[in-house]
Amino acid sequence: MFEPNQQVQHPRFGTGTVLLDQGETVVVRFPSGIQSCLAADLSRRLTLDEALAAGQWSPSLPVRLKGQAAAIRSLNDAWGVFSRSRIDLLPHQLWVCHRALQQAWPIRLLIADDVGLGKTVEAGLILWPLIASKKVQRLLILTPAALVRQWQARLKALFDIRLSIYEPRIDTPKSDYWGIHNQVIASLPTLRSNRADRHERILEAEPWDMLIVDEAHHLNVDQGTGKTLGFAFVERLMSEGRVASCLFFSGTPHRGKPLGFWSLMGLLRSDLFDPRRPEDEQLPRLRQSLIRNFKPSVTDMAGRPLFQPVSNRAETFDYTPAEQAFYDELTRFILAGNAYASGLDRSGRRQVMLVLIAMQKIASSSVAAIRAALRKRLAGIRREVAAWEERVAASVADEDDEEVFAAFDRWLEEDRFQLMRDELPHLETLLAMAEGIDEESKIRRIGETMDQRFAGWSVLLFTEYKATQALMVATLMARFGEDSVGFINGEDRLADVRMPSGPARTLTANRERTAEQFNQGRLRFLVSTEAAGEGIDLQGCCHTCIHIDLPWNPMRLHQRVGRLNRYGQRRPVEVVTVRNPATVEARIWGKLEQKLASIMQALGAAMDEPEDLMQMVLGMAGPQFFNELFAEGAQEVAARPDGLDQWFDARAGTLGGRKAIEAVTSLVGHCQSFDLSQLADVPRKDLPDLIPFFHGILVQNKRRPERDDGVFSFRTPEVWQQNAPGVRARYEGLIFRRAVADAEEAKRIVGVGHQAFDRALAQAAELESSLTLIPADRGALGLFRVQDAVTTDTRQVRQVLVGVTADGDDALRLLRDEECLESLNQYRPGQADPIGPLGHGDSTAARAWLDNARAFLQGNLGELRLPFRTPLVEDLALLWPAVA
Repeated sequence: MFEPNQQVQHPRFGTGTVLLDQGETVVVRFPSGIQSCLAADLSRRLTLDEALAAGQWSPSLPVRLKGQAAAIRSLNDAWGVFSRSRIDLLPHQLWVCHRALQQAWPIRLLIADDVGLGKTVEAGLILWPLIASKKVQRLLILTPAALVRQWQARLKALFDIRLSIYEPRIDTPKSDYWGIHNQVIASLPTLRSNRADRHERILEAEPWDMLIVDEAHHLNVDQGTGKTLGFAFVERLMSEGRVASCLFFSGTPHRGKPLGFWSLMGLLRSDLFDPRRPEDEQLPRLRQSLIRNFKPSVTDMAGRPLFQPVSNRAETFDYTPAEQAFYDELTRFILAGNAYASGLDRSGRRQVMLVLIAMQKIASSSVAAIRAALRKRLAGIRREVAAWEERVAASVADEDDEEVFAAFDRWLEEDRFQLMRDELPHLETLLAMAEGIDEESKIRRIGETMDQRFAGWSVLLFTEYKATQALMVATLMARFGEDSVGFINGEDRLADVRMPSGPARTLTANRERTAEQFNQGRLRFLVSTEAAGEGIDLQGCCHTCIHIDLPWNPMRLHQRVGRLNRYGQRRPVEVVTVRNPATVEARIWGKLEQKLASIMQALGAAMDEPEDLMQMVLGMAGPQFFNELFAEGAQEVAARPDGLDQWFDARAGTLGGRKAIEAVTSLVGHCQSFDLSQLADVPRKDLPDLIPFFHGILVQNKRRPERDDGVFSFRTPEVWQQNAPGVRARYEGLIFRRAVADAEEAKRIVGVGHQAFDRALAQAAELESSLTLIPADRGALGLFRVQDAVTTDTRQVRQVLVGVTADGDDALRLLRDEECLESLNQYRPGQADPIGPLGHGDSTAARAWLDNARAFLQGNLGELRLPFRTPLVEDLALLWPAVA
């Protein structure tokens, strides 16, 4: 017979506590859950009370190992601090991980941190403990197409999480792609379309333990157009039960339209949110599912701010007479085109306006960019007009019956091609003027700025267009040498770069390699398009950013600067814009900056993070608003040169208005955020804190590890190799640190999740010893395992280690798992054991103290803020001072 609360051992489930003896079967609570076991499979284990009653004191090493293993599990399950990753542990990232892991399974969170706070690191920190515990085995990550490889590379390099990139060509009815691949990253734009019945195959496959969606605001519902394809796809995965846990990442989750935001939240947690419900009813629930961290609030472990304020300044220049003449002619052409477009139908007007807006944007970048665009458009129009004229001539000669049916189509086409014919001479004039401009004053001014302000500095330069990029690269090469400049764009190639030696060449460059060279200081200049505006770190040696052109959407500026204003940046970031104050674009930008300053002031009055909240306000406006603002502004200035101020105030009145401010402040006021007041809760433990345990467990297994400055080489204990084919017979050069020289050394990082280390933890957890002596000058330490008596919640944090100790005046106090590990790590594996000649234990005093410690813990459990509904306390070990 097994008595209630009897400690038992099961060959599969480990050590547990008997709940009910049913004769042939016994109900036992194990750390992994409650099981009904055959009585014949269970063996009795000595409880702590029984050991005290029998005076059965054990050697100190196995007891300490048992406590260390429990503390390591407790800390890692809740915080992920011992993950095998190549990262510096930052408080706000550990805090996000902690919030996620404390949730009841399934986890459902929207993480809306500002750019530069490390969303891939946060994702990896959350994933690793779940993967290590096998809670997550099937993982699907959806990202924008441009970020697929970056997510894959970072999760592999930092966390050794190996993802397969989804390729449509190998997803066929016969391939069983979704059954074979368990950890997949895919482009959301690719996967959202149900080509070749791919959706049916993914829905028929095994469910996903975790779905992660980056830039989740693309999962949108609009009042006019309805659900995006991405939203409909993820909604179907959710509604058909193909996803357990889900993490959404988005810096701008609220785009100014409540329907879209509450639909996104409802997709995440349909039990809490619904766009049809009143907003006031749903706002208080956001704290359960929404996290947003702010750059001004995040710190390092010492409480020092991670980010410094960004300084902005403008460099101005004037057009040369040739540039001014070209700019004026282009303005006349755009205005004439606008006038012409007003007489067309909706489709024709939209087509013309898109062309004109594009030309206006490109021209604001450089003459080189608009020259390349004019050449391309001119060549395209000539081909289309010639082909149309050829078809018309052929149809006149052909008098068969098909001509009757084709006539209507020709009549529909005629207006479009007549417009193209009319456009040709104007384009030819513009191109001829552009061809006559040899040097651009803007590019010359940037070169002068390099000499005057940034001599010897590394500089990151951004442009929207490859032609401008090629001109800037050529200019810098001519001025500072070919080896001083690199480039990044979406194609990894750059055409028509005039080399210092004379001929133009097409250059090629790998994005990742170029970024690495720039970060190492081997390239002084990096000229990038928006391809580096997201998903790449460039702060290694650079703190200066120059915007060659100003994108019409201010959000782009924030994303660009975010490449430098990141963790690891050691200097304040300087940002330079280059503009001609006489142009319409510069005048509108000036007005827009004044508007943004007033919004900042309003936000500052309402919240403490106005700069960060500004990005949410801009995200609410959307890119279409800014496109229209600049395009219509040019027309307004042409019609009324002195009317810009009045027009702008009316047109931009809704930007950062009362409703937008209220939406942002309500959102932020109801989300979870890390701040300095929570820094004390973040554990200060890292991989080196695992060394005492690992050394001790090797000694326990009669192994003598070869240690050299924390590097371990050893013959693997046989018990670790049993039923564990992945565990090697010998290990060389294992390390307990995150700072490594290269990817090869990174493979030798040890932490929770390393096969040998996990076997060591499992062995230590099953050690029977629970009562030992420690030196007489140390205070007693009782170790207790706390778990939830309610078994319906399946969360990652299944149990927490808590200690009770006595201060010098014998007053009891609680120790968190971090403090327990710190105390246990103070003992050296080879030091003399207090048992035997050094002393003996007073069992009577120890039993009385243990009873007091249990009562003290039960009375103070509220201080620990544990994630359990009904905490259940179990004894783990007692370390008692020896009596001489």
